[in-house]
Amino acid sequence: MPSDRLVEEILSQILKAIETIQFRFEPVDSVDYFLDTPAGQEKLDSLCMLFIAIGESLKSIDKLTDKQLLQKYHNIDWKAIKGMRDVLSHHYFDMNAEAIYNVCTDNLDSLENTIRIMLKDL
Repeated sequence: MPSDRLVEEILSQILKAIETIQFRFEPVDSVDYFLDTPAGQEKLDSLCMLFIAIGESLKSIDKLTDKQLLQKYHNIDWKAIKGMRDVLSHHYFDMNAEAIYNVCTDNLDSLENTIRIMLKDL
């Protein structure tokens, strides 16, 4: 599979992960939901797993494109997304539920829109 096709596949997987996060996040009305209920904790765990997958996928895209593709889209803080992956993967017990909540409410739509644009641009 040529690298362009592989990058397109990875971007499509990221888009699907974002859509899954959005769907799972719908019933969450506050950060307390994550912290105060077993169901909320399970939801938080599942969202974190998807954020790990997104961050890892972005690292793969950097490798495949020699760090050239992501830098073309300046409206997204790619370093922060990959850094979030590192924190969630290596320091899970330091994970901040409020940070996850804020990313879901404040940043996910712009990431989704940018991934869609990237797929069109390919």
